[in-house]
Amino acid sequence: MSERKLTRIAVIGTGFVGSSYAFAMLNQGVADEMVLIDLDKEKAHGDAMDLNHGLPFGSPMKIWSGDYSDCDKADIVVITAGANQQPGETRLDLIDKNTKIFKGIVGDVMASGFDGIFIVATNPVDILSYATWKFSGLPQERVIGSGTILDTARFRFLLGDYFNIDVRNVHAYIMGEHGDTELPVWTGSNIGTDPIHSYMEKYKPDGTQEDLDEIFVNVRDAAYHIIERKGATHYGIAMGLTRLTRAIIRNENSILTVSSYLQGEYDLEDVYIGVPAVVNRKGVQRIVELNISEDEKEKLHHSANVLKENMEPVFKG
Repeated sequence: MSERKLTRIAVIGTGFVGSSYAFAMLNQGVADEMVLIDLDKEKAHGDAMDLNHGLPFGSPMKIWSGDYSDCDKADIVVITAGANQQPGETRLDLIDKNTKIFKGIVGDVMASGFDGIFIVATNPVDILSYATWKFSGLPQERVIGSGTILDTARFRFLLGDYFNIDVRNVHAYIMGEHGDTELPVWTGSNIGTDPIHSYMEKYKPDGTQEDLDEIFVNVRDAAYHIIERKGATHYGIAMGLTRLTRAIIRNENSILTVSSYLQGEYDLEDVYIGVPAVVNRKGVQRIVELNISEDEKEKLHHSANVLKENMEPVFKG
């Protein structure tokens, strides 16, 4: 009887997001092996030591600091490295510097013989997912950005808080760019199985569309508020990345709002953008095309156009 294949995750970048993700992975016992890779080798080594000291309280896992050669047997490479968003900066302000960083990272990973799935978390995540796909030469379904997975979580949390309902029973999506042009999909948003506006009429008659619009604004601008207060956002996205990793490793066929490559879905082409997608061991198995309203479709197209306009100087020619 052959031994079970071990699952290995390579984490590139052990800053706030990378180290928080590694901690969440340890706590949830998603994989068998995790290697931490960073330009600052001492930082990566220190994180590996610290995480290993938590193993008596968690699930069995081999954790070490390594280098790009360790990506050869990785099932998933998670990239969190790059320049961070500073107070007053938008995610799109990071395009040039992080695209240059990614060209080196992806080249080094592929040189190891890596043949798995990339998860991209670094901002601007939609554009860097596109860059990773281009630089790696992998099929588009095996390059996945974190997309609007965190925005959707923020949306569900705030709606759950507003309606005083467990967030796990709130079913609603944020789509588009992970950034200022993202949009809420009110069409098809449900509390339990009730459409959100129907639920509000029945159980929160004093609620208004203005309240819901304000919730969306707080979702869209959440990162700015957190960065102003503590310098970075990392716990929420780390949990989202762990959820995405689990969907892949365990072949779940889960629907998650990730940055995926579109080839005609929603009448959009040649762009990575946050949309609901079925995720399994092969990566993005398919895009889920929701029956969104014309207004929502216009906003999604606007979001895609903003991404394409910002990408053009980087990828032209």
